[in-house]
Amino acid sequence: MVDEDEQPGDEDELLGDEDDEEAEAPESVELDAPAERSGHIAVIDRNIMYVWGGYKNGQNHGFVDLYLPKNEVWTYNMESGVWMKHVTEGNLHSMSGSCGTCLDGVLYLFGGHHARGNTNRIYRLPLRAPSLVWEEMRDLKGLPPSSKDKLGCWVHKNRLIFFGGYGYTPQGSHLGAFETDETSSWEGPKRGWNNHIHVLDLETSAWSQPITQVKTRSSATLWNYRLNDLYYINLETWEWHEMGVPQNPVGRSWHSFTPVSPDHIFLFGGFTTQRETLSDAWLYCISRNEWRPFKHSYTKSPRLWHTACSGPDGEVFVFGGCANNLLSHERAAHSNELLIFNIQPKSLVGFCMEAILQHREKLSSHWDCLPKHLLHSLKQRMSRVNTLGS
Repeated sequence: MVDEDEQPGDEDELLGDEDDEEAEAPESVELDAPAERSGHIAVIDRNIMYVWGGYKNGQNHGFVDLYLPKNEVWTYNMESGVWMKHVTEGNLHSMSGSCGTCLDGVLYLFGGHHARGNTNRIYRLPLRAPSLVWEEMRDLKGLPPSSKDKLGCWVHKNRLIFFGGYGYTPQGSHLGAFETDETSSWEGPKRGWNNHIHVLDLETSAWSQPITQVKTRSSATLWNYRLNDLYYINLETWEWHEMGVPQNPVGRSWHSFTPVSPDHIFLFGGFTTQRETLSDAWLYCISRNEWRPFKHSYTKSPRLWHTACSGPDGEVFVFGGCANNLLSHERAAHSNELLIFNIQPKSLVGFCMEAILQHREKLSSHWDCLPKHLLHSLKQRMSRVNTLGS
């Protein structure tokens, strides 16, 4: 739950389906915002951000970690700025380190670490249905990924593409490298990092592994050394290419790396080899193959193992994460703060909305003349102003 390479646990498939409820936090009583957490997932569908899972500190002052309730999904409306809790149905573990992505209004959740170890199960959650019900995706053809957490995922042509991760020694003929973590002090099944790629075709419900070209380092770290190299992979030819970029940001793991335009990717936070939690931000320009520091107002808000989602108006929404050294012996400083980075200038519609709200006493009598979608958006933003007490 807590660390990059020091989590105990047994193979999920060998242990059955029972949950260890004592490792789960009680249902939250927060009314205005989700609880603090790290290792959660967040995805965006339309103008709503969905947050699930992760873990936080126990209520006492010891070092007990609790998973967030599995039946809670929190939503953040990017127009109104309002959080809302939703209760879900379906049978799955409370977990951290899972991988989540959204395609056509469906949240897909793979892997993770729960109270009994890693898993390689995959679930889907239709977000636009009348009720939120988790469905395990069973009877998939092909060889699934090994049980693991802390992996990456992309969506391409109705396929989910998973890369890397930390977990058990793979069973079966997986393509790619697996490096056993010899530094771990935990007993039980061997674990390590891998550079495996697995593709789930949603049309055929089949797993496959492409044959990739050019060797890559295992995901995330080379045993206590965090990297600052940059690779890309062509999803048609499956060729890896290392980008020789001068003046890279400092090496890190547990950061976020979020596409914000066809030509730019936003890097925020992370954890260095010297175990420093970072608050720096960078923009990587693909066409120029260069990094540029990004100035922002959150320099006193370091984060690791947070989430970052790109919104429809050129904003990046960073939620949760840990603000101190998660591997130290001090109590983890998990956060539930939402950091909003304006990567691009606001749209003309956005500026007009702000002007209308600033002069709402004079203009409110004319609001009904607006098109319905603009009136709805304006009322959403107005609710946020009322919530803030303006």
